[in-house]
Amino acid sequence: MSSMPQLSACPSCEEPLESGDLYCGACGFDLSAVPPRPAVSPDGSAAAGEPERWPVAPDADSADRPVPAHLPTDLPGTDSAGGALPGTPEPGAPAPGTPEAGPGEPDEYPLPAPGAAAPPAAPTAVPAAAADPRTDLPGATPPAGTKLCVACRSGRVDPDGYCENCGHAQPRERDHMEQELDTVAAVSDRGLRHHRNEDAFALSEAALPDGSPATVAIVCDGVSSATRPDEASLAASRAAGACLQESLPRGVHPQQGMHEAILAAADAVNALADEPAAAREHSPHQNAPACTLVGAVVAGGLLVVGWVGDSRAYWVPDDRTGPTVRLTEDDSWAAQMVAAGLMSEAEAYADERAHAITGWLGADAYELEPHTASFKPDRAGVVVVCTDGLWNYAEAVEEMADAVPADAAARPLHSAQVLVGHALDGGGHDNVTVAVVPFPFVAQGAGSA
Repeated sequence: MSSMPQLSACPSCEEPLESGDLYCGACGFDLSAVPPRPAVSPDGSAAAGEPERWPVAPDADSADRPVPAHLPTDLPGTDSAGGALPGTPEPGAPAPGTPEAGPGEPDEYPLPAPGAAAPPAAPTAVPAAAADPRTDLPGATPPAGTKLCVACRSGRVDPDGYCENCGHAQPRERDHMEQELDTVAAVSDRGLRHHRNEDAFALSEAALPDGSPATVAIVCDGVSSATRPDEASLAASRAAGACLQESLPRGVHPQQGMHEAILAAADAVNALADEPAAAREHSPHQNAPACTLVGAVVAGGLLVVGWVGDSRAYWVPDDRTGPTVRLTEDDSWAAQMVAAGLMSEAEAYADERAHAITGWLGADAYELEPHTASFKPDRAGVVVVCTDGLWNYAEAVEEMADAVPADAAARPLHSAQVLVGHALDGGGHDNVTVAVVPFPFVAQGAGSA
């Protein structure tokens, strides 16, 4: 049996080796090509039958004089047969190109004089765009508008949302969204356990025919078990918001406008199901896109809410002396059990079927039943419009009242941020979206003489 040299590291790439390796696992170097180490006797001499090892050259002789250096040109080169190479000078003859070269002898390797320009090298065509394909090289400046990685802060982000340098997946634009208008604010977050945000919201302000302001907040929650729920929620929120922004200035009653907005949102979601037949062939078991919707309009001293599904709206008075009220009723299995008197609310929501929704927007909805309601609060407060990503952590109205900051009417964006933080601190198991709409109460006759 042949003996293999016992190496601790690959002679080619220095990768650590293990006993018995025939090839380097990193570079594939053939370890059998490494000559075996000569056997050495205990006194340091080579064993019988083995070639002697090369002696270690001293750095200096006994007189402390440096050992003379030997240059490669001191020994003549030979070919494989032992003959002189073509053009090899005789031993002792000066090398070509040196000052000792005789007159008339060709200078095979001309060198420029000190300070003289070097001969131009052959041009190599390199496209300008390919000269520095990476933006993480030291000193490299990315082109204007280049999106850089949030992890390594130097690699470019490809169209699929991954860093070309470190491969880190970039946050999607909808992972965390915030918007603030003069009279309303909203925050939406992906949460801590979902890989994307399937919620969406739309805020807008309009003017009624008499010039008084109207504020609109729409919040939608994509149904995760359906296809493209993020697209459904986005389409529904935009369609409902645009419908109200167009109808309110025309004098349409806010409650009627909310009803029409929900129908418009349903049409927008239904349109997403009209996909090419080829796409349906590849995924025949996919459900049509679907989402829930809840919205609020504050206009002319009225508070109007509309909803389909299990997203909710709460009324929270500023002074907290009045009751906090939930303004919507869920389209869900738990709500049906409570309404039928079959279970208490605590029992129903403790059941694993509690959040199974019975109403939604989508082409496969059983029957669309938009719910709308109007209120006329007798004091100032805020309307909290939210998905179940929040109210799962503040289900009782008392819990929601405690979670809403006392200055919510004056700082709606800050309050929406606090409520999203409340959900994340509670576990953040779902996407969470919250809109806070202040309701300013003006007493009858205020300002009159």
